[in-house]
Amino acid sequence: MSPQTTFDVIIAGAGSMGTPTAFFLAQAGLKVLVLDSRPSNGQGSNKHAIGGIRATHSDPAKILLCSNSIDIFSHWQAEHGQDIEWKAGGYSFVAYDDATEKTLKDLLDMQRNLGLNINWLDRQAFLELVPDINPRDLHGGTYSPEDGSASPLKASFAFYQEAVRYGAIFQFNEVVTSIDTAANKVRSVTTNKGHYSTNCFINAAGSWSAEIGRLVGLDLPVKPDAHEAGITEAVQPMFDPMIVDIRSRPGSSNFYFYQHPSGKVIFCVTPNPQIWGYLDRDTSAFLPLASKRLIETMPKLANLRVRRTWRGTYPMTPDGNPILGEVEGIEGFLLATGACGQGFMLGPGVGKLLTHLVQGALSEQERQCLYRMRLDRDWTSMEKLK
Repeated sequence: MSPQTTFDVIIAGAGSMGTPTAFFLAQAGLKVLVLDSRPSNGQGSNKHAIGGIRATHSDPAKILLCSNSIDIFSHWQAEHGQDIEWKAGGYSFVAYDDATEKTLKDLLDMQRNLGLNINWLDRQAFLELVPDINPRDLHGGTYSPEDGSASPLKASFAFYQEAVRYGAIFQFNEVVTSIDTAANKVRSVTTNKGHYSTNCFINAAGSWSAEIGRLVGLDLPVKPDAHEAGITEAVQPMFDPMIVDIRSRPGSSNFYFYQHPSGKVIFCVTPNPQIWGYLDRDTSAFLPLASKRLIETMPKLANLRVRRTWRGTYPMTPDGNPILGEVEGIEGFLLATGACGQGFMLGPGVGKLLTHLVQGALSEQERQCLYRMRLDRDWTSMEKLK
């Protein structure tokens, strides 16, 4: 327990959202305490992420937030001297049917108007970009070359180191047990180890954020959804972008994979139906399902040997979008949760946004982002590029 007991901001969760938020708040000169029940930062969902970072979304707020994140990730090594394995390999959403092609093309004008560098590639152009993609029934796809990837573990530790350098305090193996909201305003936080005063509390607990919400009487629509991923042996470079196939298949609603700079291919399936619960043990069902989709999309990968599979949770919301910002009726209680498996790519952008919110220095664009991602929205604007 820190001898300091009064903080400008207390954050629950030292993961993909909480750690970069702590960095930006501390960099702005605020006294920050981060509490996490695990033994170190990034030990919840963050360590299960596969590293993809894209601004290619169907929601304007997510495009803007992730564009800011890409700017931060891409300049991190130059500005802070830490290699987080950033690579601008791009993202490609591939289309093998009319419905997918229409979905992708219908989003292009909105995405470009928000500054996203994205184009539709016809069949031949797509084959030139990814020569080993399955050409059968291929229509083409989108390509956004400024999207990319980084190491979730290295990036999380880099944000943690810099946050500490600016004065943020991280306390691990510490569980939030109560939050005092006298007169509908955050006053203090109690844990299994201590008691701290603050006027601002940020719930960045990811899949566990609903438990934190219940401490102040909130019923947050965030549920843990189990996903699995795998990684192969290293081979010679074959393709640069993350390939995303949003077609539904028996047992899965989409599939995505990319080749890491080390040469290893990392892949992930979104299960259908969803698998609810805090499940972190890999299963025997995943690899046959994922392998079938991988070989269907890129037959050349059929003989790759898989080295490891793993499982983690996505903090899911009803519309596939995060919940950010203030909570009506509880002054000083802020949300940074429900990233739906995209916390790693959203985290830095969200951290900057929440820092500006705490400082009272929001731009009009940031106000619009918070409005779209507010808790009391109607949940009808579904993310089309999950």
